[in-house]
Amino acid sequence: MSRSFAPGPGRRRFLQTAAAAGLPTVLPARLFGQQAPSKRITLGLIGAGDHGTHRNLNMLLQQEDAHILAVCDVFRSRREQARDIVNRWNENQDCGCYGDFRELLARDDIDAVMISTPDHWHVLMSLLAIRAGKDVICEKPTLTIEEGRILAGAVQKHKAVFQTSTEDRSMPVYHRMAELVRNGRIGKLQTIRVRLPAGDRWPSEEPAPVPEHLDYDLWLGPAPEAPYTPLRTEPMRWRQIRDYSGGLLTDWGAHQIDTAQWANDTERTGPVHVEGKGTLNEGSAYNTFIDYQLHYRYANGVDLLVESGGTSLRFEGADGWIGNSGWAEPLHASSPGILEAPLGPGDTRLFTCPDGEHRNFLDCVKTRSQPYLPAEEGHRLSTILHLGNIAMLTGRSLRWDPETESFPDDPAASAMKSRPMRAPWTLAES
Repeated sequence: MSRSFAPGPGRRRFLQTAAAAGLPTVLPARLFGQQAPSKRITLGLIGAGDHGTHRNLNMLLQQEDAHILAVCDVFRSRREQARDIVNRWNENQDCGCYGDFRELLARDDIDAVMISTPDHWHVLMSLLAIRAGKDVICEKPTLTIEEGRILAGAVQKHKAVFQTSTEDRSMPVYHRMAELVRNGRIGKLQTIRVRLPAGDRWPSEEPAPVPEHLDYDLWLGPAPEAPYTPLRTEPMRWRQIRDYSGGLLTDWGAHQIDTAQWANDTERTGPVHVEGKGTLNEGSAYNTFIDYQLHYRYANGVDLLVESGGTSLRFEGADGWIGNSGWAEPLHASSPGILEAPLGPGDTRLFTCPDGEHRNFLDCVKTRSQPYLPAEEGHRLSTILHLGNIAMLTGRSLRWDPETESFPDDPAASAMKSRPMRAPWTLAES
């Protein structure tokens, strides 16, 4: 039975508060006149920074069948702000508020978690959540190749629902681009060209006292011990420290190169060769690659060329090209006919969810089906980005076997597939 839905007083107050705080307030059309949900999914939010609150919390609150029971962040002000947003929405004071994510995971009344932390926590938190019986939607990317493989294995072993959280596959421009290429509308695919943003040449900072409102040891978690500095924990800074992330290559690459994988029909495998060069910010704690030029070759003969200095995506085939010049910008092609080409009954249709990754995740929690970017495909995507960093760090042309996920006869490169974790943190299942 269908019924109409309109925001109640709590939702109206939330929209007013969100607007004042600069949060997006557009409610998706699915909330109006759709079928009533069969059950409400209870969720915990881990990581309540800018993206965790403004994007992920906001989107989940707008899903009528989602009920957020608890929030967690190592910054007291962030978790309290997120708790207050949830309580205003629900018009009660029931939202749990935690500084340690393990307390949230211990709650039996939480079905699933949304993880919006720095990259070095993604896999470890996801594993602990899955082992606690939770389904997981987690921001991309992974930190290492080994971590991604362990995560994909755990999802399969525990029969968990896992969504690699990115919106690109739900966006019409990228979905259409991938379908046209997959269905041969530019002829046999030959070259994929990707441009990603460059990094920044930031200097190191002087150590400072840890703020009273921050559990800095837990923020570091499995990462090596390091002195606290005022900007280290900010999103645009930690992303360019190798202990926590792979730089702008892994950050933006997880968007653009996912569409490259999707269109190339290689989302569950990867390239067989990689080489590249880049510039490191020598002598600084912000030590990921500032700029980069990478060349990947797939077994099907397709070349993937990645360079820094913008955001664009272009597929070149034997009969034309298609692409865009800027993230989410309109499509362009070598001829109007490519863009207008209809898909027929026998053509490949790529699975998506127009209402986004959060909606798709909740649907899959109910049906126990795989989301549009499951753990295996998220791992393969992140692997490509890690391969690029490893090639630049070794300074060599590398062979990669995507079946065994190994560098044949290259122990130095193989050693970079994993990193040690600071005690007592471990990926091993107790």
